[in-house]
Amino acid sequence: MRAGATVGSILVGLLPHSAQCQTMPGQEDSIRNTIGNRVEALTILGGDFGLSGGRYRFTGENDMELDISKFGGSGDVGDPRKLGNSDIAWQPRLQGSMGYVDAKSYVHSGVLSGGTNEFKTFAIQFGAGARFWLNNRLSLAPTLMGMYGHTSNEFTASSAFIQANLGRVTRMGLVGWNENTWTVRPAVNIQYLLTWHRTIFTLSSDPTFFHTESFSSSDSRDIVDGDSGSLADKIDVDVPLGERVYGHELRTGGFFSRTELFGDLKEGLDAQHLYEVHGRLVLDFLNQLWKVQWMGIGGSYIWGSNFSGWTVGADVSFHF
Repeated sequence: MRAGATVGSILVGLLPHSAQCQTMPGQEDSIRNTIGNRVEALTILGGDFGLSGGRYRFTGENDMELDISKFGGSGDVGDPRKLGNSDIAWQPRLQGSMGYVDAKSYVHSGVLSGGTNEFKTFAIQFGAGARFWLNNRLSLAPTLMGMYGHTSNEFTASSAFIQANLGRVTRMGLVGWNENTWTVRPAVNIQYLLTWHRTIFTLSSDPTFFHTESFSSSDSRDIVDGDSGSLADKIDVDVPLGERVYGHELRTGGFFSRTELFGDLKEGLDAQHLYEVHGRLVLDFLNQLWKVQWMGIGGSYIWGSNFSGWTVGADVSFHF
């Protein structure tokens, strides 16, 4: 089971374009839909263990940054057991994560020029499933998770126009709002293992679906109800180095992944896909410290069509 702790910031397009605020009566529904997309995207970014926290940058009409602190992971429990009289083996699987997001938008054009729009999101998720081994290399792990999220918004006005209309847009629930949401997350992890000497290669694919709805809001007109999806393809390499530090073997490795984004997650981040390159350096604690397999540090560089970023944190793997 792998768990990680990451702290960083991201620049992503999370707001309606400032031009929409000039025609709010005619654009209110569109703005509310856009806010719903952003709330859903932030909740998934903050709460889902499958997407990395980190420091990213987005540059567009609005210059933005977003800080994500996240801790979470997933893992299979125990050794595989035969499923009845078949040749298929299985083992339980647990998954969980929690995270906090602080996103800021610095608007440089339009009536919101000079203003700052800030989002704060807390999200937590937990779920379970089972891994089924079709042979000693190929396995499938269907899982189901639930997630709670809370997102709040604060806007600091600078222009004369928005200062004069701030009370109105606040009463409309377009700024200064907060949302509580729930998300259901069915997914399947498909995994194939290869070994070369003591080096382990893991090829995996993770199709994931998210359905998010709000169950309480500061304004009844603000409703989150949307669907998102992702497809992450990854190759991970684990390399024992044969060197010992303080009695523990030193290991290195990392992964390369590409994640396709769909639905409101794609719209909320204004990105079709993201890439991640991760490296780690850890010490092997297997059978030496409770259920810890290894412990060390890891870092990633993440980029997409309109943003880039990085993350650094603890890299811990558990074996139950």
